[in-house]
Amino acid sequence: MTILIADDDSDDRLFMERALRQSGYTQTIQFVEDGEELMEYLNQSGRYADQNVPWPDLLILDLNMPRKNGFQALREIKDDAKLRRLPVVVMTTSSADEDILKTYTLGVNSFVTKPFNFNRLVEMVGALKTYWMDTVKLP
Repeated sequence: MTILIADDDSDDRLFMERALRQSGYTQTIQFVEDGEELMEYLNQSGRYADQNVPWPDLLILDLNMPRKNGFQALREIKDDAKLRRLPVVVMTTSSADEDILKTYTLGVNSFVTKPFNFNRLVEMVGALKTYWMDTVKLP
């Protein structure tokens, strides 16, 4: 199984990878740095046109990214017939009600607020791994 993480913050990407590994996730983790790169990855276009990148089983999406933010990318994913079945978990620093409502309106599968403590991040990522990789049946 492959997890694709879209996050512009290099420290957050490093912490997510470490948290996933610490929670027992041993499979592929791919990273993109913004919504534009995310859409290129998913559509195998641009810098990913000639690459054989693994299709993600789960997307972890930050909302606050340059060029194309998480809301814009989520809208494109859920409006595209070939992408809309991809499970998307928004993981962001926001806990604003309007962000939560907007992402669910756009079709997100889960919304979680990034913890500021690494141990809590490991717990949260472990719970996400257990739910999305071990419990539910993915398309």
